[in-house]
Amino acid sequence: MKRMKLILAAVCAVALVAAFALVGCSSSSSSSAASSSAASSEASSSASASSAAASAEAVELQIFAANSLTKALAEAQDLYTQQNPNVTFADTQYKSSGELNSMLEAGSYADIEITASKGTMDTAEEKGYIDPATRVTMFKNDLVIVTKADNADITAVTLDDVATGKYTVCVGDDSVPAGNYANQSLSTVGCFNDPDGKVGSESAGKANGTDAYAGTPLDGKVVTDTSVGNVCQHAASGDVDIAFVYTSDVERFAEKSPVKVVGTVPADTHKNITYPGAVTAQSKNAEAAAAFLDWCMTDKDVAEIWQKWGFELAA
Repeated sequence: MKRMKLILAAVCAVALVAAFALVGCSSSSSSSAASSSAASSEASSSASASSAAASAEAVELQIFAANSLTKALAEAQDLYTQQNPNVTFADTQYKSSGELNSMLEAGSYADIEITASKGTMDTAEEKGYIDPATRVTMFKNDLVIVTKADNADITAVTLDDVATGKYTVCVGDDSVPAGNYANQSLSTVGCFNDPDGKVGSESAGKANGTDAYAGTPLDGKVVTDTSVGNVCQHAASGDVDIAFVYTSDVERFAEKSPVKVVGTVPADTHKNITYPGAVTAQSKNAEAAAAFLDWCMTDKDVAEIWQKWGFELAA
């Protein structure tokens, strides 16, 4: 009897050992399966992310922009492509704001238009060149009076000084917003005759085919040109005593047409100098174009670029 009990005890012990072994295998198997499943899931997620990145559609944006943005916008575009490799830019067209509208009117293709005046963008909106829902005021600028960089004879100039008629002057023509702003300011000191009889910020600052300086202290002393860059060059070369340009132009032409600032035009003598931007009505890349405009206004790195070239964010 005692022998039988010993045999039963041995059998039970063997059974228990076998049971524990099975449990261990099961646990190990489950753990292994779980690890395998997690690895598989991670690999699947990684593959999906890689697939999404690879499938990002390549986009090339065509931009029409005001001349004064030449250096700043080119640098901003390079930065944007570094951050978004699928987006590149075609040969950006830098023209006077009036020319940009003329190009769109003639059927030239662009995804984005950025002008140097509210009035020019108003015209673009009225004529259906842009999508009004995407329009945003991007930058602000200042109008300054400049002279040749090494001109020791002219150190400080005000509008009242200009009104004495002792300086020859260069401003942009009707198609150049900087020239419009300059004429608005000149009208406040009797040096520009608005065809509609308006003064300062109420004036469009356009001669509209008239000799708007005739009979003023600047009669016969004003040179006009078709771009703010050319205006800056007139001052840099000494062709004229002074010129009216943007603060950003002083930075932009520092090497090619060096000038020095001798006066800042009071902001209340002209309309606010703003740069509106918008996606064009014809854009085939409207979503990407809108994303770029938003980035221009919100990215901290590009904000440093605008500041470097003399622009201030409007918002």
